[in-house]
Amino acid sequence: MNSRVTMVLAGLLLVGAVIAGYWGLSLSRQPEVVVAEPVEPPESVPAITLPSLPLINQEDEPERVPVVVLAQAVTAMSTISAEDLLVEELRVAPPGSFAESEALVGRVVWRDLPAGTVLNESSFETGGPLARMIRPEERALAIQVDEVVSGGGHIQPGDYVDVLLFLKEDERNSDRTVQVVVPALRVLTVGSALGADRTGEPLMAPVAEDEKDSRANRRVEQARTAVLALPEGLMTRFMLASEVGKLRLAVRSIDEKLLAEYQAGKALEDKVEDLNRQLFQFEKLALRQAKRPQPGLVPVRPAGIPVYHGSDVARQYP
Repeated sequence: MNSRVTMVLAGLLLVGAVIAGYWGLSLSRQPEVVVAEPVEPPESVPAITLPSLPLINQEDEPERVPVVVLAQAVTAMSTISAEDLLVEELRVAPPGSFAESEALVGRVVWRDLPAGTVLNESSFETGGPLARMIRPEERALAIQVDEVVSGGGHIQPGDYVDVLLFLKEDERNSDRTVQVVVPALRVLTVGSALGADRTGEPLMAPVAEDEKDSRANRRVEQARTAVLALPEGLMTRFMLASEVGKLRLAVRSIDEKLLAEYQAGKALEDKVEDLNRQLFQFEKLALRQAKRPQPGLVPVRPAGIPVYHGSDVARQYP
């Protein structure tokens, strides 16, 4: 029995010795060195040279000036607070704008102003838009218009027009006559469209994008009224013309620079005097007025009796 155990143990030791020898032999071997095949380098791509950007010198940058604008929309009769104001740095300050916001806090605006509006003294003035569009020596007067009177419906605020008067033949006028009543009048409004004030600032707020889409889908309505700026000395003449005959508006060319001269401050007094000398009076409008005899001074000729002879007609007087 002991001999069998001895043989089994000897066999196990032999197997262990074989395994240990194989393990040691495998560990003692050096790993094979794998030589990598040489890879050809890719063709060189020419380098792209970017143009050098000029360095911005802070000294060359134009100086900016502070301008006070509205940070949010305000409604009419609102008191300006510090939260409503914002100071923007602009290269050029708009005429009449404010540079400091402290002086505007507590002031009251008299009309609705959208966000981003550059504040000036006109923002705090009372009165409607028409009153801010004319000078003290001018008056704003409305007339009825249609597509024919308003140049096919294409007259816009800011245009200059000549007012033509047409007088038909009646008891006072022996002939139909036409004359220029007042030349070169500035159009202030056409329908609901407003023009600019005396300084050239638009009085209509910019239209939002969503409102533009709704207006595009809306049917365009023809303007029925237009407001013209008249010199005070010609107001009665214009009113008389609007009552005695038909008025037409003739648009003048933009190349005459009439609006630019007006905004530059050209005086209107000389213009009114020249017009009063050049224009006819309404009782002299007819080019060939026949003098009518006063009743009772000239005997009335009796009406004749027509006598027909075939196709010929003769008139016999008693």
